[in-house]
Amino acid sequence: MVRIVCVGITVMDRIYNVEALPTEGGKYVAHHYREVGGGPAATAAVAAAKLGAQVDFIGRTGDDDTGDKLLAELESLGVNTRFCRRVKNASSSQSAVLVDAQGERIIINYPGPDLPPDADWLDALDFSQWDVVLADVRWHDGAKRAFTLAKKAGVITVLDGDVTPQKIDDLVALSDHAAFSAPGLRRFSGLDDPLAGLEYARTVTDGQVYVTSGAQGCHFMAGAEHHHQPGFCVDVVDTTGAGDVFHGALAFSLAQQQPIDNAVRFASGVAALKCTRPGGRDGIPDCDQVRSFLSLYV
Repeated sequence: MVRIVCVGITVMDRIYNVEALPTEGGKYVAHHYREVGGGPAATAAVAAAKLGAQVDFIGRTGDDDTGDKLLAELESLGVNTRFCRRVKNASSSQSAVLVDAQGERIIINYPGPDLPPDADWLDALDFSQWDVVLADVRWHDGAKRAFTLAKKAGVITVLDGDVTPQKIDDLVALSDHAAFSAPGLRRFSGLDDPLAGLEYARTVTDGQVYVTSGAQGCHFMAGAEHHHQPGFCVDVVDTTGAGDVFHGALAFSLAQQQPIDNAVRFASGVAALKCTRPGGRDGIPDCDQVRSFLSLYV
């Protein structure tokens, strides 16, 4: 069994399903509402666990009811939260998520304002116990410390390069695999063209670089060569968490020492199947479901 640790944020997603996403101020009525755990690293952890990995999640929550629910849900989905830090009298992170009839969404995140950024307490952990360390960019200090410790232990590092206000050059430099969202790569590189953005990313890291673009699939570079994994055609219900699930599945495949092409194809299939069901986690498939799905595209 492969061993993966995901470092970053966990968020309570409050999801409102609407016919169309708002384009102006006014009152709107949702036809469905639910609360589920979210957050890039936390959802990646759930994906890796669903696929069969032994997974730890390391992050911070408040000691409020939301924090209780977030950690309890992760444990119920097979993710170990033994190394998480609960912060006294702090509020946990939460998001309002609007999802339209085509599965597109708007996310408004409220980060826990009282969650301290310092990550020195990670020094007490033995990172050699894991095969892969995945981190998101939303807890910058945590990602940097975890990657630094992982590199010393000779452990593979995978970065979820999504949009963040902070510069992430230091995190990209520490990454063996830097997998960006299209908006994340634009913000990081300052370039609109994703291929040019990948070329720029290669100047920052010696590792592999990737960019996911939803239905357009994933562009990545193996050495100096560009590669493209087309998106799989599915009936999209909800794209929430698709990128996070891709990263968790990519980490899972890399922990199994799969070739890059195979790892990206597998992760793309997992993310596509997730989009066929509502919520960021409910639709995550297991390995048998993914293999069956991918067999249709031989």
